Amino acid sequence: MKKIKITFEFPPNSIKQPLTYRLIKDFDLMLNILSADVSLNRTGRLTMDMQGEEDMLEAALDWVKKQGISFKIFEKEVIWNEDKCIHCGACTAVCPSGALSLDNETWKLTFDREKCLICELCIQTCPLGVMGLNGDNASLDT
Repeated sequence: MKKIKITFEFPPNSIKQPLTYRLIKDFDLMLNILSADVSLNRTGRLTMDMQGEEDMLEAALDWVKKQGISFKIFEKEVIWNEDKCIHCGACTAVCPSGALSLDNETWKLTFDREKCLICELCIQTCPLGVMGLNGDNASLDT
């Protein structure tokens, strides 16, 4: 089994297709929708985790391309250096998915990687640079 995080972008004329149904039914994939902005007659965006056999994932993505839907597979992930974090919460204000939150009792930051959309807003916002992409941020390693 392989799991990927992916964003689909739909042209306005392809919104009417039952994409998630087809991915599940025809390709035996497990889907977890993380974010969706889909409306008739507008370009739509859908971000989700997809999991299944590697050959089925490849076949599904080939089918998606033939439908005129573009996609981006996220190959990086946001990392957090908890030891250097001061738990100020600045990143929580910009996190659209709620992956970053402050615990109401301890006031400590928590990071749920499964919810992360890899939008990188937290990286830009963190005053100490303790958020990064796969070790790209030097302050994460020191």
